[in-house]
Amino acid sequence: MKHRIVVLGAGYGGANAAGRLARRLHRDDFEITLVNGDPEFVERVRMHQLASGQDLPHRPLRDVFAGTGVQVRTAWVTAVDVDRQTVDLTGEHGAETLGYDTLVYALGSAAADHGVPGASEYAYNVAGKQSALRLRERLRELAPGGTVLVVGGGLTGIEAATEIAEAHPDLDVAIAARGGVGGWLSEKAQRHLRVVFDRLGITVHEHAEISRVEASGVVTAARTSDPKDAAGVKGQRAARIEHGAVGEIPAQLTVWTAGFTVHPIAAATTLAVSDTGRIVVDGTMRSISHPDVYAVGDAAFAEGAGGKPLRMSCAMATPMAWQAADALAARLTGRKVPETTIGYLAQCISLGRRDAIFQRVTPDDQVTSTVITGRTAARIKEFICAGAAWGVSHPTMLLPTRRRHLATTGAAETTFVTA
Repeated sequence: MKHRIVVLGAGYGGANAAGRLARRLHRDDFEITLVNGDPEFVERVRMHQLASGQDLPHRPLRDVFAGTGVQVRTAWVTAVDVDRQTVDLTGEHGAETLGYDTLVYALGSAAADHGVPGASEYAYNVAGKQSALRLRERLRELAPGGTVLVVGGGLTGIEAATEIAEAHPDLDVAIAARGGVGGWLSEKAQRHLRVVFDRLGITVHEHAEISRVEASGVVTAARTSDPKDAAGVKGQRAARIEHGAVGEIPAQLTVWTAGFTVHPIAAATTLAVSDTGRIVVDGTMRSISHPDVYAVGDAAFAEGAGGKPLRMSCAMATPMAWQAADALAARLTGRKVPETTIGYLAQCISLGRRDAIFQRVTPDDQVTSTVITGRTAARIKEFICAGAAWGVSHPTMLLPTRRRHLATTGAAETTFVTA
């Protein structure tokens, strides 16, 4: 009987894990099933582009994995029972239960509203394809002069605000953050970010505690009244709100980018999870409580360089997937388990289609003085995004294919099959 490997989720983490396992394991001994709710691979790092009106390439998963031995199942995961080793699905075949011998959990994350009243009801987000498409349609409905507010001063918020402002120059775009917008970046990168905000006419509201989202905008519990905190020709809007007072930031359309949360499925199981519901794994991305379960991407709570937890990001999903696939394949075929410490290299932030920030960081994600900006950085960002998508779309081309048999005696078989 074949060893059944089920991979849940076909984002950067799940798709890379499935493709790498297909290159490592012999089809006679292993059955790999990839489960995903969307029939296509979704470039999550480009959701702000999709929302702003750009069209993205279609990459059907069945085409991507054709000939690899990976079976693609289009379905939504409704429950996981790690004690019975089953997954409940609903999709193209109706409701069904899928058994596994090894599970790779890569269900990713969704937008987090942090319990802010009205956020889920009135705000849009770019956490997935369908939500990005809904935002795209709403942007098209706005008349010239319409107001858009992006809530969140992190990578997603910055990319969404600049992309929307560039693609829709007739709209009045603003960004609001609880702290500073891009405040973790180096001084050079922050200066460039302000120049871009000024060029695109984006108002910046910093130290804005959003207490409620309404159809007409957001209500803030604390505001800054210093005009220097607002960038661009529209900066006076922020200055009209008194410091420390309850105020409002009007917007016909609010885009929520204030963080992500994992799906509650893992926390509903007996898996060891963090306080945020992420599966706690060791250095090989293996669950610390269930050795037949691996987790990668946003769904996994893993330590990186310096002992710091890896943050939710597409940049970390791929190396985590490689780590998990290589470790799993080694254990199943009786070979030495590789283990390396995952570290960061850089942060890439797109600022529309012709500008970006490439910020070098240390392995434990601390910014350095090395920064590239402008068109050169935009080309680097595009190369990285395109390369990540190409890697998923060509699962058998990145590495030599050496499919090994299942080890039955504790020693690896020496048969190599090159495809």
